[in-house]
Amino acid sequence: MASLTQLADYCDKRTRRAAFRDFPGAHNGLQVANDGRVTRIGAAVDAGLVPFERAAERGVDFLIVHHGLFWGGVQPLTGPVYGRFAALVRGNCAVYSSHLPLDAHEELGNNVLLARQLGLKPRRRFLPHEGENIGWIAPNRLKRAQLCARLEELYPHVVTIDCGSAAPKQIAFCSGSGNGAVPRLVAAGVDTLITGELREEWFNYAQEHRLNLICCGHYATEVHGVKALAAELARKFRLPWEFIETENPL
Repeated sequence: MASLTQLADYCDKRTRRAAFRDFPGAHNGLQVANDGRVTRIGAAVDAGLVPFERAAERGVDFLIVHHGLFWGGVQPLTGPVYGRFAALVRGNCAVYSSHLPLDAHEELGNNVLLARQLGLKPRRRFLPHEGENIGWIAPNRLKRAQLCARLEELYPHVVTIDCGSAAPKQIAFCSGSGNGAVPRLVAAGVDTLITGELREEWFNYAQEHRLNLICCGHYATEVHGVKALAAELARKFRLPWEFIETENPL
């Protein structure tokens, strides 16, 4: 058994929470407390009633999420919002959220782990946000067809726009939404982006700028950071952990 304070403090330091100016509503850090004790760690991509209920059913009392509870701003505790908090209180389950820190992290981050899945080693950062770079770029020796084939083995839904090099020398990674990354690719000297999802208008842009854009799903590309942080925390404090899957196809 470990204390809630110990785990939250470790996560704060490990993710460099205080160094990130995240989007409004992210509220990284401990979002909901429990009775102060932790016996089982969970990881989930999203805060929500279903992941909270599943976590409670499995005895999780410290749940790490990527997308936290407060993106919608201040809301009355009624309806589904009440249901979320009620499930946490009934299950004595604390919630710790880490958004951009778990995209950008050099060891535990979604983008670095995406690259390593392909056997690539990230070398430089890109995609600045409020003084921090969120994305990563890795040298590449794989053909575009090899990259896509490997990603199709790893992810259930892969969409490709093949307008760039058939043998890209570098790959950029931006988990989740890659809309902010696309217009920065050319300046970064990269013609290939692996991301989660994109808006429709980037198709024409990819044609005009000769880019490869590979989408593997917002949810699917953001399971990695929470899993890595939960696994490290479990080792550190000798606690069991598990991933709370929610079958999100988006």
